[in-house]
Amino acid sequence: MNIASKLWLAAATTAMAASPLAAQEAASLDQKVNDIFAASTGWFVNFIFMSLPGTNFPWIVMWLVVAATIFTFYFGFVQFRFFKHAIQLVKGDYSDPNDAGEVSHFQALATALSGTVGLGNIAGVAVAVGIGGPGATFWMILAGLLGMASKFTECTLGVKYRNEYPDGTVSGGPMYYISKGFKELGLPGGKFLAVLFSVFCILGALGGGNMFQANQAHAQIQTVVGFEFSGLITGFIFAGIVFAVIVGGIKSIANVTEKIVPIMGILYVGAALIILIVNYNMIGWAFGQIFQGAFTGLGVAGGFVGALIQGFKRAAFSNEAGVGSAAIAHSAVKTKEPITEGFVSLLEPLIDTVVICTMTALVIVISQQLIVDPATGNYMLNEAGTAIATVDGNTGVSLTSAAFGAGISWFPYVLAVAVVLFAFSTMISWSYYGLKAWTYLFGEGKGSELTFKIIFCVFIVIGAAASLGPVIDFSDAAIFAMAVVNIFCLYFLMKLVRTELASYAARLQSGEIKKFTH
Repeated sequence: MNIASKLWLAAATTAMAASPLAAQEAASLDQKVNDIFAASTGWFVNFIFMSLPGTNFPWIVMWLVVAATIFTFYFGFVQFRFFKHAIQLVKGDYSDPNDAGEVSHFQALATALSGTVGLGNIAGVAVAVGIGGPGATFWMILAGLLGMASKFTECTLGVKYRNEYPDGTVSGGPMYYISKGFKELGLPGGKFLAVLFSVFCILGALGGGNMFQANQAHAQIQTVVGFEFSGLITGFIFAGIVFAVIVGGIKSIANVTEKIVPIMGILYVGAALIILIVNYNMIGWAFGQIFQGAFTGLGVAGGFVGALIQGFKRAAFSNEAGVGSAAIAHSAVKTKEPITEGFVSLLEPLIDTVVICTMTALVIVISQQLIVDPATGNYMLNEAGTAIATVDGNTGVSLTSAAFGAGISWFPYVLAVAVVLFAFSTMISWSYYGLKAWTYLFGEGKGSELTFKIIFCVFIVIGAAASLGPVIDFSDAAIFAMAVVNIFCLYFLMKLVRTELASYAARLQSGEIKKFTH
């Protein structure tokens, strides 16, 4: 157990031992925070997830999937054609140490991954499988493969139109490529759309970037310690640790994420692999459930369409392809070729959704936490009829924890450490995304940056104290709202990316693009 975990346990134990009345008052305060939060964000959530007329398919999910499909075909399946070259770039084979920028290709990838490989991979997958059944996993994988093209498009533009300052720092992301790109093409409205994206990005940073992470981390810690305590305690400790890292800027964040991301990836995937190896005889059955459920629904809520919606929705929240957030981190890379960072970024949805999300789903299915009706072979619904019934009524991160625990009893403790690392890494990356949107609106400067960082940490505390429902709804809505603006603008700007791609591909093939010896 790491130092942060010990601090949580010590603080929680002290708080609980102090007085039952104090604990009751804290719980009451948590409920008040939750009620205020839910009442103030409901309208926003309802609009973003409004269904297409005559269906229960959210228009925003269709918006993301259609865009990813268009980019995949427009760039000739770039995610597969340049996959090997993307690996070479991450290794540093083509990195010129004299190029402008602040971080390496690997650091940029690690920072962006730390923003996407978070609790969406643990709790989000459990939500998708719990509602849409195992079949939701198939649609998650498909959305992840298509999303690689969306990520490629936005991250190429992020580097192409970034601002480079005399002190060596850079600022980039959708707000810059929207305003500059539209101006270059002679299109109106670029500045307005850039401002609108920045507003949504700040909301996304405060919602999905930290509130959801703090909320689910607190839930997992409570599961492990075996008693309830105020989310404010978790929130304050998380906020203090996060602030200590983000106060140093992108270089400090990159230095932390390049160490944390490989550790947490190996820890989580390794734990899942052990469970799968122990239950190797059930892997074929689990994949059968996934493929059968993808097209039949296996009798779950919403059937086939329910599985498809949950799979696409969770994939979008997990890998953020088309949202534009990763373009902010990748803009800081050291390179003079914008397209190279597009290649590197397309690896993110593969790692995040196709690998890690699938591992989570397989563990949940194999653990048989989802209750099957022995008479029909279909999954049974809960009393409300809104999700699949589980062995102990678990949902979200608690369902994933129970699934790991069913494999090996002490694995929930490993999961608790992974949850803390995932939550922490996601927060520090999203603080940078939100910060760049903030400085785009209010100007660069130490005072402006410090103001946002303090606001960000306050929302960590609020997120830990609010309940899952309002937090996850607001998190999804805020992040998907970024995609509304970003994808609309990408349709106008994607021809600029194709020009970059054609030029680079020709120079790479001719040998003009050379490897560097380090």
